[in-house]
Amino acid sequence: MLNNTRRLNIRKRRRRVAPKKSSVNYRTNKRIRVREVRLIDHNGENHGVVSTAKAMEIAEEAGLDLVEVSPNGKPPVCRIMDYGKFSYEKTKKEREARKHQKQVEIKTLKLTPRTGDFHRDIQVKKARKWLVEGKKVKFQVRFKAREITYPELGQIALESIAEELSDVSEVEQKPKLEGWSMTLMLVPVGDVAIKKPQSK
Repeated sequence: MLNNTRRLNIRKRRRRVAPKKSSVNYRTNKRIRVREVRLIDHNGENHGVVSTAKAMEIAEEAGLDLVEVSPNGKPPVCRIMDYGKFSYEKTKKEREARKHQKQVEIKTLKLTPRTGDFHRDIQVKKARKWLVEGKKVKFQVRFKAREITYPELGQIALESIAEELSDVSEVEQKPKLEGWSMTLMLVPVGDVAIKKPQSK
């Protein structure tokens, strides 16, 4: 029994998760081990299926690299190119794409069916400010006890708020009842972030 337990433990320890391949890593030149490839040269001309040795020879004559761009093809597809330049440009594009990915912040404002006009107006002013800054705003009407039997009160309040903020926002999610809460999601309109509220 002890020996069997040891074997199981050793097997568990030996299991490793395969590392993730980077999107920029391609097999190039002598690292391409297959016998034949489908070759596209540096001018975009398709040479069809040729031996890997022949493809390497054409790449060397052009002073460029043979790059396996589609390893799952039968045979794999290879292109002749400047791999250093290709890799640099691909990494640069991925970096730029990450830079332009916006993490939109969501602000939540809570109301009840009995919220008075004064407090409601304060919440609407906060929402307008956040929407102008480019943030999403979620209004949440929370029902208590018997209030849940009159969900239309919450819907009317949220639709009124959406109408009031329609100059700086658009509705991403209409008033929706989920459990004891009704939610409205507003998102900034296209150019709202560059609009500046006029000082009075």
